Amino acid sequence: QVRLVESGGGWVQPGGSLRLSCAASGFTFSDRHMSWFRAAPGRERELVATVTTTGDTLTEADFVKGRFTISRDNAKKLVYLQMNSLRPEDTGVYYCNHPTKLWPWGRGTQVTVSS
Repeated sequence: QVRLVESGGGWVQPGGSLRLSCAASGFTFSDRHMSWFRAAPGRERELVATVTTTGDTLTEADFVKGRFTISRDNAKKLVYLQMNSLRPEDTGVYYCNHPTKLWPWGRGTQVTVSS
């Protein structure tokens, strides 16, 4: 059974940073690309970034280029999202999943950017 558990969210002022983590289990982690998605208030869930099985960034949304970095640790079965220069419009719930949204969604982790 696939399980995805996101953590690391919180409240931060504009310009601040957060590092999100996603713990994955129930599948061969090192065989799968992984993505971060986010759901802003009143908006559809959207793709933020994708990392390949070997740790290369495959895709990045235009709105995060130069600010967010996706990475992974295959030994620990973790995916990370380092978020810098945060903006109020980055507020939302952040989720990890396969790029095709293959697995059941976890609970996500709330990120709130405000002054």
